Amino acid sequence: MAKVRVRQHVNPLSRRYQTPITPPDWNLVYANLAQPLHLDIGCARGRFLLQMAQIQPKVNFLGIEIRESLVKEANLQRDNLNLTNLHYLFGNINQSINVLLESLPVGTLQYVTIQFPDPWFKKRHIKRRVVQPNLVDTLANYLVDGGSVFVQSDVESVAVEMRDRFHSHPSFRIKHQQEWLENNPFPVSTEREQYVLSKGGKAYRALFTKKKL
Repeated sequence: MAKVRVRQHVNPLSRRYQTPITPPDWNLVYANLAQPLHLDIGCARGRFLLQMAQIQPKVNFLGIEIRESLVKEANLQRDNLNLTNLHYLFGNINQSINVLLESLPVGTLQYVTIQFPDPWFKKRHIKRRVVQPNLVDTLANYLVDGGSVFVQSDVESVAVEMRDRFHSHPSFRIKHQQEWLENNPFPVSTEREQYVLSKGGKAYRALFTKKKL
């Protein structure tokens, strides 16, 4: 399949991306809706989840991506492999997180990953970054006790902001004593992570668990 060409960055605050996602009928999406759910926010082309879904068939995977053409491509690849534990949705997660998670079965959200989100370097654009306080609050409400949140970026300032927002929330506890997690805890790495490491760059990683309050 030819790779879809898309804009590298999409402004999540533009009018087009203010409509919340309409959740699908999850019973038509997943063969076993009761399985644990892994939510990948900003899944890009979805290759990370595509591999994870094959390795872990007893986990359901859901990718959210703001670039619609990538979502269409990812779902086609899923269909070609007949994967019934994987789905991709187009939308702005910060406009959709509440309606999306409340539509899913209670107690199924066990894993969240946010990997190499758009950095939005300019000060006036920082509000476009994906990890906003409301996102952290909502994940705290729906993630099961003991559930995990994994974040990483090759831009240290972005990684620090993500790490600090989860670390300062009373529902989350960081799972490593060192400043950054040395290794990716998942058996698959994203295309961006592979590229960064191949060029001698660094991935700044942090892993959190949901506390029992």
